[in-house]
Amino acid sequence: MNNSIITEFMILGLTQKPELRRVLFIVFLFMYIVAFLGNALIVIAIIYNTTLHTPMYVFLLALAIVDIVYTTSIIPKMLVTMLTSGRSISYESCMSQLFFFMWSLGAEMVLFTTMTYDRYVAICFPLRYRTIMNHHMCVSLLSITMVIAVTNSWVHTGLILRLTFCGPNTINHFFCEIAPLLSLSCSPLRINEIMVCVADITLAIGDFTLTCISYGFIIASIFRIPTAEGKRKAFSTCSSHLIVVSLYYSPVIYTYIRPASSYSFERDKVIAALYTLVTPTLNPIVYSL
Repeated sequence: MNNSIITEFMILGLTQKPELRRVLFIVFLFMYIVAFLGNALIVIAIIYNTTLHTPMYVFLLALAIVDIVYTTSIIPKMLVTMLTSGRSISYESCMSQLFFFMWSLGAEMVLFTTMTYDRYVAICFPLRYRTIMNHHMCVSLLSITMVIAVTNSWVHTGLILRLTFCGPNTINHFFCEIAPLLSLSCSPLRINEIMVCVADITLAIGDFTLTCISYGFIIASIFRIPTAEGKRKAFSTCSSHLIVVSLYYSPVIYTYIRPASSYSFERDKVIAALYTLVTPTLNPIVYSL
């Protein structure tokens, strides 16, 4: 329920410089097209190719869908604000954008851990892989991922909905993010800040730790591969995956572990671009290869 005086927000965007906005528009439009088409092609290929109906590709399918929702909930509106003077967004649309952003954020983090676990079982227990990663296990892991993502999104969106916004209504960001919204509220923020920190510790730091542990076991298994060529290929795959995962988790952990009062929005907008656009663009390239 909207208890606020404000009925719409104004989104400042990444920069106020017109010449820089045009350059950034072209760059982000290109990245969005690459991210959307890359992930869409993965979805189509996996759905229509029955030989790809295996756990690894099912998780990749889920990641591609999440990335499409992730980028589409944020980037088109950001591009509009860069190119036109239409920077306003209604209260309801802002809350919807926040919901889908938080859902995608939670789903992506849990999916990275799930995909790493799948590779851990495949490399460390190859003979038992089909037994462990059966249909029931895949459905269970995907269901857990969705439950965590929806819970994460409902909690944070619900806590924002209970706040009152008295003015000003200018969001110093390129989308409806938690921190800039908290800075505009005239309500007590203690519960919101605690829940953001709890989610960051449990989801971001927790999932990143589990992912690193799984890769530790995977790398240990790679050392036991007898051929140098086999080790090289395995290390090449693992290193590219770890780079993408680190590019995603690092800015997310940095952004949400701090209280809202310590945010520097000009710097944090650039950091947010890493996990809202760069990682979803790299995912289809790295994981499909």
